[in-house]
Amino acid sequence: MNIGISTVYWPWFTPEQQIEMAVLADELGLHSVWVSEAWGQDAVSMLGLLAARTEHVRLGTAIMQIPARKATAAAMAAASIDVLSGGRMMLGLGPSGPQVAEGWYGDPFARPLARTRAYVATIRAALAGERMPVQLPEGVEGTGLGKELRLLARPAQARIPIYLGATAPKGLQQCGEIADGWIGVFVDPSQPETTIRPVLDAVEAAGRPREVFEVLALTPTAIAPTVEEALDVVRPWIAFYLGAMGAKGKNFYVDLAARYGFGDAATAVQDKYLEGDQAGASAAVPRELLERVAIATTPEGLPARLQAYADAGVDTMISIPSGDLLGTVRALAAARPGA
Repeated sequence: MNIGISTVYWPWFTPEQQIEMAVLADELGLHSVWVSEAWGQDAVSMLGLLAARTEHVRLGTAIMQIPARKATAAAMAAASIDVLSGGRMMLGLGPSGPQVAEGWYGDPFARPLARTRAYVATIRAALAGERMPVQLPEGVEGTGLGKELRLLARPAQARIPIYLGATAPKGLQQCGEIADGWIGVFVDPSQPETTIRPVLDAVEAAGRPREVFEVLALTPTAIAPTVEEALDVVRPWIAFYLGAMGAKGKNFYVDLAARYGFGDAATAVQDKYLEGDQAGASAAVPRELLERVAIATTPEGLPARLQAYADAGVDTMISIPSGDLLGTVRALAAARPGA
């Protein structure tokens, strides 16, 4: 299994911390560094900076938000970073959710599956150098002067891999059909039948060999002298996504926790968070859920925990360092297979 890290975005980590972690990951020979975006730091700017500060590590977005930019703009960004990095770009995409899509981007959160499929197809066509049709939305009248164009920049890679972030069953199915890989967040390796197996079943049903598809797990990771200390470090991550990354009744992470068997507990965490009790929300995250969807362990227990993900079918671990950031990066490098 490959080992990478995510520097996420500020305010979780400052730009300086993100650079430090990425440079260290590069020096230690880790597989990849991934950047996210929400409604603050954008992923493209940070990846451009990291392309200049690193030499070998692959660079990815986990994820870049579909409502944030037109598909042709996403293709331009991916091609640019690929050239700047010497062919190290990996493009992870996701539809975000209605709160961000509509509240921040002013973009209706409608038909996300169909939109994702069309978005991926447009990016692939643009990166392949195809002449793109005029990009006006259907039903919108323009000046009539729009011109069919080809992407001027040529990526360094013959094919930039495109990954999709998905949690719901239909999203997992589509991911297996059209993407080069799946970025799963809060993957429970003890329940591969909930997420990993469905996406791989979709790969098989589409007539695609398993070898062409990559399973990635985006996982909060804390290494501490005791398991209890490590669990406390990752608690805020789980509480934040259950509580803040979605509306009441429309939170994909709460839905995922429910499919794992923690529906009532996840709803209780969300209620506390929405009431402004962030500390109470963190405390309410069940220990068992933390143990399943995060890596919270001692240095001695880390190899076995990583192996559990590999055994479940994960090809690349994307760890979100927590607590001792640089120490966690070093521990991951030391614990990877063949280190």
